[in-house]
Amino acid sequence: MNQNELLENEQIEKILSPHPLSFMGLQSLCIFLITWGVIIGWLVNFSEFKDYFLNPWLIISLWGIILMVVGVIASLLTIRWRIFFFYFGVFIGGLLTTLLLENSESIGVFIPFYSVSISIIGFLIVELYRRSHKYIISNQRIIFKGGVITKQERTLRYDKITDINSKQGILGQIFSFGTIIPISQSGFGLGIDKSSAAAGVQVGEKKVKFLGLFGGGKELQTPRTRSYYELHGVFPYKEIKKIVENQVQGSVITNYQQEQVAFQKEQVDIQKQMRDLLKKQNKQNDNSEIDEKI
Repeated sequence: MNQNELLENEQIEKILSPHPLSFMGLQSLCIFLITWGVIIGWLVNFSEFKDYFLNPWLIISLWGIILMVVGVIASLLTIRWRIFFFYFGVFIGGLLTTLLLENSESIGVFIPFYSVSISIIGFLIVELYRRSHKYIISNQRIIFKGGVITKQERTLRYDKITDINSKQGILGQIFSFGTIIPISQSGFGLGIDKSSAAAGVQVGEKKVKFLGLFGGGKELQTPRTRSYYELHGVFPYKEIKKIVENQVQGSVITNYQQEQVAFQKEQVDIQKQMRDLLKKQNKQNDNSEIDEKI
């Protein structure tokens, strides 16, 4: 951060980036893709069940179905449908590549290599995304910066923070990193979780049809925002949390002192007005007495 960007009397306390393991949720998508690709390769080429996978389209169908099922389950649990669309895109990419290259006979080798290749690209994208985050903690405010293509920035002054939400996962507790979400007076930092699922079944032929539909949903207001607008996966977690809380507390005390000074000034002004009024009344009384004597 350049000195020209600093406010008057502002000092930088910390400049942070998320911990390398703080985006394990995204990295786990790539890990599963590698694992499932290797399992498919083993089943088709080396296991005792390889004779059942002589049809190449059975292989890619099984690979795709499991990806879709895991994508739906993970999306419902995390309330992020981007997981499903990621796996769906990977499946469509593998299917189209197979059709264009006409290599369905060697699909038992192609699927594992394709899965590993996409996973490596995914790991690189996640790392680029992580490195794009930057958090600047000063004695007056917190600055959130980020963006790979489009740069985003948010500034939050300590006197605007009403609450602080913090959390640590299992990895965070082991490696001492965690996420801190400052909640502002306007409610920035709070989100609503919603999830739903639906499926239809059609039974019968021609005019005789049956359609079943089921679904579910939940709505919950919870501290949540984008990683660009929170202190996501910062290290060391406890030290950063203490710095932020101390700054917020100091800002509250400062505001209280300012209110007290303003109140005292108002009281002094009232006393001056009362004194001037009494002097005016006394002067009027004195003048009245003089007039009576005359």
